[in-house]
Amino acid sequence: MSDSPEVVDNPDAAQFEIRVDGERAGLAAYRLHPDRIVFLHTEIDDAYEGKGLGGVLVRAALDSARERGLRVVPSCPFVRGWIERHPGYADLVR
Repeated sequence: MSDSPEVVDNPDAAQFEIRVDGERAGLAAYRLHPDRIVFLHTEIDDAYEGKGLGGVLVRAALDSARERGLRVVPSCPFVRGWIERHPGYADLVR
């Protein structure tokens, strides 16, 4: 990976995407409500597995939720587990 990963919100597809060298390396699908964001599924493409991109993606998505004042519903097991390992984000799950 030559470039730093970039996380962008793609609201038309209802997903945060992580890109490496301009290529989509993974996504976190969500359902947006006025007061909360429900994370449904997270995946990292096989070619990018084991590089820590899932954590980078989830952290950026949760930071975005915090900035927007949204409550987080971690229906996705990956997001739920990540929050459990990073208690500084537990306040988002109310």
